[in-house]
Amino acid sequence: MATKPNVTLGQAQAVGGLLDAYASSEMQKASAIQQQTAYLVQARDTLAVAQVRADLDSTYAAVQAGRMLQKAETESRNWQIAGNTLLRNMRQTNATVRARAAASGVALGAGSVEGVQAENVAATMRDLGVADLNALTAKVLGFDDAMGLLQSTDLQNTLNLFQAKRQSGQYSIAAESTRRSGGMLSNMTLARGVANVIKADPLSGGSSTTVDPDFKGYGGRY
Repeated sequence: MATKPNVTLGQAQAVGGLLDAYASSEMQKASAIQQQTAYLVQARDTLAVAQVRADLDSTYAAVQAGRMLQKAETESRNWQIAGNTLLRNMRQTNATVRARAAASGVALGAGSVEGVQAENVAATMRDLGVADLNALTAKVLGFDDAMGLLQSTDLQNTLNLFQAKRQSGQYSIAAESTRRSGGMLSNMTLARGVANVIKADPLSGGSSTTVDPDFKGYGGRY
């Protein structure tokens, strides 16, 4: 008949501690994986949100730039219309002067009639030059403002995406560090449990020889 193995109290406690250590080790692994996943998701979301914002900012800037160009075109056209109005008024004024001079029997190409017409033409040309300059300025400034808006938006998006990539990289590094530290901590926990079992074994030099009466051993068959 087989004899009941002598199992010390220290051995039984060590075995129980090993089981607890194994459970704790697995929990630590699961916690590390969960934390790693959270960091990786955060890294992905950081890049995704930054890209969406960049796309929206680019779209908004394009719309605003289009409005600026349209406004500049409208302003330039208004100045052109004003210039055409000046020329039309000049022609009408000169025509009226000539008509009155003809009705009064005054020579059209001499005297005050000629002087009035010349002054009217000169004043109109000065005003027309200002109108043409304003029309050109409106176009140039409108184009510059639109291009400046697009360029500044593109530069800001580049900086934001660079910052997002940098932050995402930090999250990725944190995820890798969490996985490694979690694995090391899990292994250390399990190693301590195994070490306790070895220490409790008399054959390996363990000093605890107290028999645990509640330990049944071999599936409780003896």
